[in-house]
Amino acid sequence: MANSILDLPFILETRRNHALEHATLHVLAAKYPNQHMAGHSNPTGFFILGNFSAADVESAVIQALTRLRAGERELAIHAGCGTNLATTALLTGTLAWFALRGAKSLLGRILRLPFAFAFALVGFALSQPLGPVIQQKITTDAQMGNLQLVEVRPSLRGRVTAHRVITQM
Repeated sequence: MANSILDLPFILETRRNHALEHATLHVLAAKYPNQHMAGHSNPTGFFILGNFSAADVESAVIQALTRLRAGERELAIHAGCGTNLATTALLTGTLAWFALRGAKSLLGRILRLPFAFAFALVGFALSQPLGPVIQQKITTDAQMGNLQLVEVRPSLRGRVTAHRVITQM
């Protein structure tokens, strides 16, 4: 029985794959520091977008999995994660909206714009430490459990290779 919604099988699988995706991106970035790359996770694995060989991606996944199991939990957090972007957008937009609320006219809204910008800056500042905390507590799980790499399938998408990393628990 799941203790929380985060422990439901499809959510837990996604969170673990998300952590492994981040760790894999960290490993690849260390080896290829100037290479553009991205990732996307789901319950059955994740995608790594970038011009790497399948062997490089497989090696990075294995190294990332080993390092996460050895306790390198910080690999599960990534500065470029969409969680950080969503947190920033939500906080800045919400706080700016609060500043504009209640204005009855266009002139009233225009006069409140400096406050909206100030509130948005506060939201931005708050989001910087909050995004990684949300990753750590909600969108990733660095405990790999019995998660295993099944296969890495590369496919060319235009000029970029998409590597489908399939896992199972």
